[in-house]
Amino acid sequence: EVQLVESGGGLVQAGGSLRLSCAASGFTFADYTIGWFRQVPGKGREGISCISNRNGQMYYVGSVEGRVSISSDSAKNAVTLQMTSLQAEDTALYVCAAVKSYYGCAPQLFRYWGRGTQVTVSS
Repeated sequence: EVQLVESGGGLVQAGGSLRLSCAASGFTFADYTIGWFRQVPGKGREGISCISNRNGQMYYVGSVEGRVSISSDSAKNAVTLQMTSLQAEDTALYVCAAVKSYYGCAPQLFRYWGRGTQVTVSS
């Protein structure tokens, strides 16, 4: 069974940082691209960053580009998203997703999704 479990969310003050983690299981980690996305009620799903475990290619998209860094740990089957200079508009549910044999960061092409971790930024 494929599982993606996010952690690391919480309440942070504006200007602060957070490190989110996505723990993956149930599939061959090395064959998949893992992505981070965020969702706000009433708004669409926004891409943040994705990483291909096949070739290490990283993708940064959306309004957080320049403030995030993605990394993958094959020993732990986990992908980490480091976010800095957080602002109130970064408040959202952050979700990780996985897809096999895809090199990109379009959310509609990701197959497996976690439940998400809430990030709330206070101003």
